[in-house]
Formats: sequence, C-alpha cells, structure tokens
Amino acid sequence: MARIDPLFKEMGATGASDLHMVAGRPPMLRLRGDLVATKHKSLSHEINEKLFGEILTRQQMDQLRTTYELDCSLNVPGIARFRCNFFYQQRGISGVFRFIPNEIIPLDKLGMPAGVQKILDIERGLIVVVGPTGCGKSTTLASMIDRINRTKERHIITIEDPLEFIHENHMSLVTQREVGSSATSFADALRVASREDPDIILVGELRDLETVQLALQCAELGILVYGTLHTNSAIQTIDRIINSFPSSQQNQIRAMLSESLRAVVAQELLKTADGKGRCAAVEILTSSGAVSNLIREGKLSQVESIMQTGTGEGMQVLDQALMKLVDEGRISPETAYWKAKDKAIFASKCSGELME
Repeated sequence: MARIDPLFKEMGATGASDLHMVAGRPPMLRLRGDLVATKHKSLSHEINEKLFGEILTRQQMDQLRTTYELDCSLNVPGIARFRCNFFYQQRGISGVFRFIPNEIIPLDKLGMPAGVQKILDIERGLIVVVGPTGCGKSTTLASMIDRINRTKERHIITIEDPLEFIHENHMSLVTQREVGSSATSFADALRVASREDPDIILVGELRDLETVQLALQCAELGILVYGTLHTNSAIQTIDRIINSFPSSQQNQIRAMLSESLRAVVAQELLKTADGKGRCAAVEILTSSGAVSNLIREGKLSQVESIMQTGTGEGMQVLDQALMKLVDEGRISPETAYWKAKDKAIFASKCSGELME
C-alpha cells in the first residue's frame, strides 16, 4: 500500500471530489464545492516527492521533473480511479487528484431531466456536453455511454486525456484510447477513428481547431460524436465552435454545424438546500429545423426563445432548470439567483437583501 492511499480512502469516505496535495499546506479536500483542510500535517516538497514517487513510474517522474507538470490517471485497487495533475509551484512539487468511482453511476440516479434521456435515441451527428471545470461533464458522459453500452449493439471508441471511467463490454464493444499512452493526440486518434468501424466516438475534449474540425467531419460521415467544451451555455457553445475557425471559414462551419449538431447539454453543479450535497441544473438544446436555420443564418440570439418554448421536445434554458429545482426544494432561491441569467424572476423568492 502506498502511503498516500489513506488519503484516497478519506476522499471516498467523505464524498470529496478532489484532493489537493500542495506543498506548504496540509492535504485539502473539495467537499460539496468548498475547499476544506484536513487534520493532517502540512506537506513539503520532500514529503510530496516521496509520496508521488510511490505511485508514479520512473518515466513519469522524469517527465514531471523535466516539464514541471504531468497529467495521468491512477487506479488504486479497492478504492477508485483518479485523474491526476502533478506540477511544480513556488513551494515545490504538488498534485491534485480527482476522484473517479469504479462504478459508473446510472443516468437515472444522476437526476438528469427527461431531455437528456431523449438524447440517447440520437443515432448520428454531434452532441456536446459543456460546463465549467468540476461540473460533472465526465460523469454525465460516462453515464450516457454506459446506458448505450448496456442497451445497444454498437462499437464505441473513447479518446481521453487521461483515461477516466473504464467501460466493460456489455452489449456494445468499447475501445478506449488514452492520449499519451495509446494515442499521440486527440486529433491523431480522431483522424484514424473513422477507419475503425465506429458507431460512436467520445472525444474527451474539443480542445483545438483541428480536433473540432475532425469531430465535425466524423459527424458528417454519419458517426455519432460526443465531445466536451468549457463553455457555460448552449448558445455560447455554438458561438465558440464557429469562432474557433478563421473568419474565411465561418460560413462553411455554420453550414456544417447546422447539419451536424444534434444536441448541447450545459450543466452547473449547485449546493443542495440542505447543504449535504450538490445537484445539477441542466440546460438542453436539441436540433430542429428552426434551430438549424438560425445556426446557418448566424441568428444565435433567437435560439433561446426556441429552447424556452421547446419543453415538449426536451429543451430548456438554465433559468427554467433552476426554477424547477427551487420549486422542488432541492436548491435555495438564493443559489438560483446567483446562477440565473434573469435574476428578477428569483429575487422575490429570496430572503433578505441580495447585492448585485
């Protein structure tokens, strides 16, 4: 057993999402969105170097010392998997570990709205799950892929950096590639993925222009492509994809996106009203003829009104999701107020004075 393992066990016992091992401070846990210090002694460069040296290979330690940073995944038998980032900072070597459960949470236990369930019926095109860092994008995607894996006969290829959730083969065949260990880059893996007879490709992050372009090309070939972006809304996601291309190509990309984009799921993790956990507020955009026309014509400002009135098709804007969570008593009106786009609709529900 590595000497860091008790801290990993503490993460599982407390429900922490992240462990921060930063030289100069005691180990700290991310609990329900807050960073909380543990009762352990403060760490130092020397302590961290010894702890990390027990869980990293010699090659990984050499890379860390050479480049001053390292991304990788770590499997701790009997506890969980972890997404790891190691780096140097002013006080020495440090690391942050994201907890990844060994068991994938079923989609219906994540509290996702019915619109997300409907998205699983889509057979081709591009589906993007977006939100800020730590909002649960990977968990949502893993649950969606797991549902498909258990109910449909498909070849699913995942391309990730690093590899997070491990999918066993059920009804589907799942091929998982990790950038760095089994692929040189997202773009290189995507470039050959279409030759591997895939039905579905999961791209861990649409992080650069080439990756976005290849994902769109795969979607045009009739492959179902899932991807993630660090954007905060469906409309911002469309805008980000289009504006990632040179202006001379943007009309062409609008046309491609209008045909290929099938859905955008934008989520935020919020503290529950009882303070004991977090729940997701989810914005959903699904493709329709009207949405496709607005994307093609560059009239993204009009898409939101379609989402607001498209609840029958499973669509909703964030404010609608927030209001539903408030009405159900799952989050407080104050929490909704600070996340809402139209704060006026929540102000009357809040107690006390709220400062803009």
